Amino acid sequence: MTRMDVLQNNKSRANDYVHEVYEQLKRRNPAETEFLQATREIFDSLRPVFAKYPHYIENGILERITEPERIITFRVAWEDDQGRVRVNRGFRVQFNSDLGPYKGGIRFHPSVNSSIMKFLAFEQIFKNALTGQPIGAGKGGSDFDPKGKSEREIMRFTQSFATELSKYIGPDTDVPAGDIGVGKREIGYMFGQYNRLKGGYEAGVFTGKDPNHGGSLGRKEATGYGTVYFVEEMLKLKELSFKDTKVVVSGSGNVSTYAMEKAIQLGAKVVACSDSGGYIFDRNGIDVELVKQLKEIENKRISDYVKTYPEAEYHDDCSAIWSVACDIALPCATQNELDEIAAHLLIANGVIAIGEGANMPCTLEAMAAFQESGVLFGPAKAANAGGVAVSAMEMSQNSMRLSWTVEEVDEKLHTVMRSIYKSCLDAAEQFGHPGNFVMGANIAGFLKVADAMVAHGIS
Repeated sequence: MTRMDVLQNNKSRANDYVHEVYEQLKRRNPAETEFLQATREIFDSLRPVFAKYPHYIENGILERITEPERIITFRVAWEDDQGRVRVNRGFRVQFNSDLGPYKGGIRFHPSVNSSIMKFLAFEQIFKNALTGQPIGAGKGGSDFDPKGKSEREIMRFTQSFATELSKYIGPDTDVPAGDIGVGKREIGYMFGQYNRLKGGYEAGVFTGKDPNHGGSLGRKEATGYGTVYFVEEMLKLKELSFKDTKVVVSGSGNVSTYAMEKAIQLGAKVVACSDSGGYIFDRNGIDVELVKQLKEIENKRISDYVKTYPEAEYHDDCSAIWSVACDIALPCATQNELDEIAAHLLIANGVIAIGEGANMPCTLEAMAAFQESGVLFGPAKAANAGGVAVSAMEMSQNSMRLSWTVEEVDEKLHTVMRSIYKSCLDAAEQFGHPGNFVMGANIAGFLKVADAMVAHGIS
């Protein structure tokens, strides 16, 4: 048999293997659309890996890496301000611990279900591996909706959630952080409840804490800043930068706000942002400080922006934000917010780069459209990894009982994002898809975890 025959056989075997495992996943998880979407995107990237390294097939890596080590579902009972008992469902998916303790955020949102938790935790495997930090992957949350709840109701619910969660986490086991609906306030309630239950002070069990109470400076900004740092590196491929570009950013939470802030610092003009109600367009450039005030301090809707800047426009449909012409688009709101139609609108309007600040904000069809059109595309698991990277830095600071300055954290974040970019670039080149950062991110993250899984043996 010639070398060419061997290569062809390996390629055919790899394709069959990937197909068989994905079909098995569909049978086992028939209604989990988000999870299946996330796994399919990864699988499509890994065919050349299995062709080149068939020992991963022999070790059943794909079957193992797509099955969570543990899924915990629990009841969260709490009392509202009227004295009525409410019940929500809590989740923690501890997906993979081959690189370190489970690490990933907690989301409070009515859309939370098993499929979304598994998709987020699965993505976290590769994202966390790309950071180079010694952390595994997990994700958690509840279908609790914080909107319309009083401070006391949020505290009671969060403490009840933490009481159940505390049985399964610890600084060397599973270290949760925040996500949608969970900020430093909610982390503070969970951290306090955990320590009360354990009768001690375990600083490293949660990240995203208030910097005055064991948290890391720069954590709030990290995901948004990191997304911009990754896109900044991509732009260099075309000898471009953020300077004098028009940028559209979906969302107006932490990720969005600080992505806007960093893009503006690098010389861009951010012309549109959104919330779940609609979007604003300001041709003169969004006032990011006003957005922070409205969303972080006053808890108002983005529509209130036009009361201060009447020349700006407000539009009710948040999904229509992608009709705004821009050079760079940063989807930072939620999963599957940017579909194929929106992608073609952006392409027609001349977009040159996309950076996913949210988790899986682009549909598979949108991603394909961008790549086919030659648009620079930074996938979420690479572009938004800055948040979990700084969370791991918070764990380090807690372990050493010290605190780094915001400048030190930002410098380390910038270094991590450059390293992630280079890992993705090199992996894509090595496996025959130069410039394809989706392939590069998936392969680079997979190789690191897969090698650890082979080294640890089958159990």
